[in-house]
Amino acid sequence: MTRLKDKTALITGAARGIGLAFAQAYAKEGARVALGDIDITRARESAAAIGDAAIAVEMDVTDQASIDSAVGETVDQLGHIDILINNAAIFTAAPIVEIDRADYDRAFAINVSGTLFTMQAVAKHMIARGQGGKIINMASQAGRRGEPLVAVYCATKAAIISLTQSAGLNLIEHGINVNAISPGVVDGEHWDGVDAFFAKYENKAPGQKKREVGESVPFGRMGVAEDLTGMAIFLATDEARYIVAQTYNVDGGQWMS
Repeated sequence: MTRLKDKTALITGAARGIGLAFAQAYAKEGARVALGDIDITRARESAAAIGDAAIAVEMDVTDQASIDSAVGETVDQLGHIDILINNAAIFTAAPIVEIDRADYDRAFAINVSGTLFTMQAVAKHMIARGQGGKIINMASQAGRRGEPLVAVYCATKAAIISLTQSAGLNLIEHGINVNAISPGVVDGEHWDGVDAFFAKYENKAPGQKKREVGESVPFGRMGVAEDLTGMAIFLATDEARYIVAQTYNVDGGQWMS
């Protein structure tokens, strides 16, 4: 299949997990992809595994010079950027009375500022090129509601939904469609850390929280990264040209809006 033939994409946080699944799916659809990640060694390994359609670029989304460098390197190697997926993010959890300011600042720097200023840098390129583009931000069901121990992460993802709306309304005049994907609980290596937070604060045995959340999904299981790739492909195609400023739930029925 070649729904993204001749398209180029920059994907942040793409060395592993959901970002890597997006890169693999895009390459199969004919796109050339830049895997942006702070872990450049693993990003290079992942790009090499994909093949000639992929490159790796070192990228720290909390550093503007790094963002600009990664965008510039992507343009230099791939010629231009048609699609951006803002996937880089971290999870954190704590009761309200135990939230640490440094942890809060880091979560917002990566999840929110990183998304905004990467989007800004790529949008400038797209506007200058004059051929529009697609920007896909990664939200979360956590951005749809508060959760007792996840105030900071929920707030960052609520901000992504709001940023997607504002940027979508602002950038569509340049032919740039900005939308977002809101996953539910998605299995992967990151869940070891998530599970550890709940083991600490809810006195649960290791693996118990993961099992419980999986059983709570109406579909019958936790999601996997590959469950999200169809929406990521669709939003990057011309089929989605009339979709602007929306956040799509891909969560097995966990949230309805």
